[in-house]
Amino acid sequence: MQDFSNKVAVVTGGASGIGRSIVKELLAAGARVVVGDVEQGALDKVLAEFEGAGEISGVVTDVSSQASVNALADSVYERYGVCHLLFNNAGVAAPSANVWETTENDWTWVHGVNVGGVMNGIRAFVPRMIEGGEEGHIINTSSGDGGISPLPYQSVYASSKAAVSCISECLAAQLQSEETKLGASIFYPSGGLLDTGIWTTDRNRPQELAREKPYDPVPTVADFKVAMEAAGVTLEVQDLDELARYLLQGIREKRFVIMIGVEEAEATLQERAARIGRAELPIDLAEIPQL
Repeated sequence: MQDFSNKVAVVTGGASGIGRSIVKELLAAGARVVVGDVEQGALDKVLAEFEGAGEISGVVTDVSSQASVNALADSVYERYGVCHLLFNNAGVAAPSANVWETTENDWTWVHGVNVGGVMNGIRAFVPRMIEGGEEGHIINTSSGDGGISPLPYQSVYASSKAAVSCISECLAAQLQSEETKLGASIFYPSGGLLDTGIWTTDRNRPQELAREKPYDPVPTVADFKVAMEAAGVTLEVQDLDELARYLLQGIREKRFVIMIGVEEAEATLQERAARIGRAELPIDLAEIPQL
């Protein structure tokens, strides 16, 4: 898919952070964009912000609910009769904790949004996209934390993103083997420190899935930057609009893995593979920041 002009694109988690930048760049490329987001206020804000920038609409969507994502798909198909680009982008994170100190609700909430959200999007849209017979693409947002190498204190989040990576690989292979007109990519937000709403996702945590026991405050972007610098890693803040433009170019170039600095990921995976080959723990504890 080289030209996004007049293509219908759906972006979950599209009202803020990386999702907002994806929406912005899609509109600039001439796409007709439907934003799905769980926050009504943020959705209203992004629709007002981009009014006049192109054709944009929004649907309040809880991606952890299949019924809610089905309603999003129904709205898109009732309005346009087609979906060309599906960005399963919504995501949340739990507090840092030892694995044995995580809670049932941590796992239910994070995996419900991060893994369930991707699967709900696939189930709601992909069969209709295949049936429509038009060229299309599904983009699942993962994370290097899990998809490439997990931060041990983020076991809940990292495991969810590892699952998204696996799902995306299987999806892409099946779409090809079934000879559909669809492709799939995995998107690793990258290029530097990402100042997004993922650091404050507790604001959207349902009360019924509140954490069952107290936890240390979630680190801010500034906290994480300090911790990484203490570990000898200096991070620049990645411009999110630039990252979104990079993503769209990756789709045009039919890349399965879309990641700035993917060569560094290759080196990381080679080192992890070498450690596994020696039957060692793949994680280098000396390189892990303590938050």
